Amino acid sequence: MNNARAARSLLCLCLAAVAACGRETAEEVETTSAVTVTTAAAERATIRGSVHAAGVVSPAPDADLVVVAPEAARVAEIPHASGERVRRGDLLVRFEIPSSAADVQKQQAEVIRAEAGLESATAAETRARDLFTRGIAARRDVEDATRAVADARAAVAQANASLTAAQAVARRDTVRATFDGVVAKRYHNPGDLVEAAAADPVLRVIDPARLEVVAGIPLSDASHVVPGAAAHMVSSPTGAADVALTVKSRPTAVDAGTALVPVRLGFVRALAVPVGTPVEIEIAAEEHRDVVAVPSAAVVREGDETAVFVVSAGKAHRHAVELGLTDHSKTEIVSGIAAGDHVIVDGQAGLPDGATVTEHAGSAGKPESPGPEAAEEDHSKDDRK
Repeated sequence: MNNARAARSLLCLCLAAVAACGRETAEEVETTSAVTVTTAAAERATIRGSVHAAGVVSPAPDADLVVVAPEAARVAEIPHASGERVRRGDLLVRFEIPSSAADVQKQQAEVIRAEAGLESATAAETRARDLFTRGIAARRDVEDATRAVADARAAVAQANASLTAAQAVARRDTVRATFDGVVAKRYHNPGDLVEAAAADPVLRVIDPARLEVVAGIPLSDASHVVPGAAAHMVSSPTGAADVALTVKSRPTAVDAGTALVPVRLGFVRALAVPVGTPVEIEIAAEEHRDVVAVPSAAVVREGDETAVFVVSAGKAHRHAVELGLTDHSKTEIVSGIAAGDHVIVDGQAGLPDGATVTEHAGSAGKPESPGPEAAEEDHSKDDRK
């Protein structure tokens, strides 16, 4: 019986040893298994950088007229409604400004009074000269009369200048179109009281044939944008895309409270897009020739660090790299790898440095799925098992 117990103990020890060996073998297989990755060769290429930004369709500066009352007034006439076309010189708004009319009348009265004073001074000078000629009046009387005439003439000139200014102010009660366009928005109706403030506009007229895009460029990209650079509209809510644009202004000032610099872009061809439409644009920036470039999918970003995995002798080696320009598909590598290196473009996520890999050369993307023959072969292997 003791012999049987000893035999059972020996058998258990053997089974435990066999199980331990099996587990060790499984761990070793797991750590040495190769990871299938997709690679592409780094190559020398020409890359033109691009700047992406969001913008809004707006009328050109000289194609936008916002009518504001010259002073607190009442709207007397506003003949056009939103959406109606107007011609240069058409009446847009007429205001009732009682103070302007009263000022004109006052200055007209001042002119009449000044002219009457000049007439009286001139007559007095004539009499003084006549009396001086006959020896009755003194020379001093003639000089005083001449001085009075000069003062009267100055008073007439001043009164006329004041009248001209008052009439100019009074003419502000009528606003006419300065270009052919469309009434974009009518804010008031006849009889409304309005203030002389930009916050209380009366009418807005734009020229739909002269539109542009005002985009906010990130401050870090502002130096790459120059007047005349080509650009295009990537997307917009109206469905318009790939519309050609040209940069019209140089980034000069940052918008308050943002890190964006406004830039104006003109349409190469006139486009019927509503003013205020938000759009996404892409501006062509500087160009770098004969540089080392890799597919953008190969770049791994970890915080502020950038790297790529280079495959060599069946191993994936992590290389820290410095990036340059980026276009739609490629990224410039300033330092870290050389042309000809095979970089991983798919499968590098979570891959440790020095991992064993099976290289699948091709374009960026997932490895190709096995064909029908490979699937049948796998089934055959399973059946044999």
